[in-house]
Amino acid sequence: MRRREFIALVGSAAAWPLGARAQQPEQMRLIGVLQGLAADDRLGKTLFAAFRQKLQQSGWTDGRNVRFDHRWGGGNADVMRRQAAELVALAPDVILTTGGQATEQMLQATRTIPVVFAVVPDPVGSGLVSRLSRPGGNATGFMQFEYSLSGKWLELLKQIAPSVTRAAVLRDPAVTAGIGQFAVIQSVAPSVGVEVSPIDTNSLTEIERAVSDFAREPNGGLIATASASGFTQRELLVSLAARYQLPAVYFNREYVSSGGLISYGADFADMYRGAASYVDRILKGEKPADMPVQAPTKYELVINLKTAKALGLTFPSSVLARADKVIE
Repeated sequence: MRRREFIALVGSAAAWPLGARAQQPEQMRLIGVLQGLAADDRLGKTLFAAFRQKLQQSGWTDGRNVRFDHRWGGGNADVMRRQAAELVALAPDVILTTGGQATEQMLQATRTIPVVFAVVPDPVGSGLVSRLSRPGGNATGFMQFEYSLSGKWLELLKQIAPSVTRAAVLRDPAVTAGIGQFAVIQSVAPSVGVEVSPIDTNSLTEIERAVSDFAREPNGGLIATASASGFTQRELLVSLAARYQLPAVYFNREYVSSGGLISYGADFADMYRGAASYVDRILKGEKPADMPVQAPTKYELVINLKTAKALGLTFPSSVLARADKVIE
């Protein structure tokens, strides 16, 4: 091409309308998602919607410049292990995980693809990251709590039901968090005069039998610790507490919305919005190794007055004053 023709071509391109020049196809990025909950879980869908909305505010629109491959674990470790491997095989740009179990399975499947987690109890104690300030690997995100919070559930149970001298602690022993939470509750038990015993959330039949056996003795209460398996069985846990007239403390407000007595824990939606901001930064070139794991900034205390009345309990004024939501 001669010099005069080249100059003419460049000049004509510069004269194109700005909109025509901008209409170049955007690179489509893939985000893998592994949530530990069941596919039909209301909370899981609500949390993912909060995540996607926050991403859109940062310029990432589903179908335009980003797409999702979404998997659900249903609280089953074997299912999550298989789904983690399937997601890794797709080579996504980044993966969002929910819960300690899903995150553990994902990090067993990949140590190279960036992983952003949410709702993970004590990620350092669980071995998911080396330290909070600088994770150092391919994962970072938003922790649900440190194990010390678990002791507050027992203290809260004693505060709202002073007659309780025995507490059954529902936990998933297959994950590190299940063991850690129970250990902290056990360490606090002598100071509040409560004897604690674990109930494993392995199967519905085991839970029903164990709670039934526990309820044969008086002055009992329940604590539902944080786990995907326990959360997927929350309707059963709430119904068992009602059937056997057991005051119970839960780690998430969804239990209380389903008829449970009281819950204290982090605001999950807030963590998902934070996770979206981390995914945005990773898609723009930042590395998870340099992004600090963040602790929750919002905790919620939710109480159900109708359930309290059915149990013959009256919430102390100090608890009522601290409540973020009261269900009449």
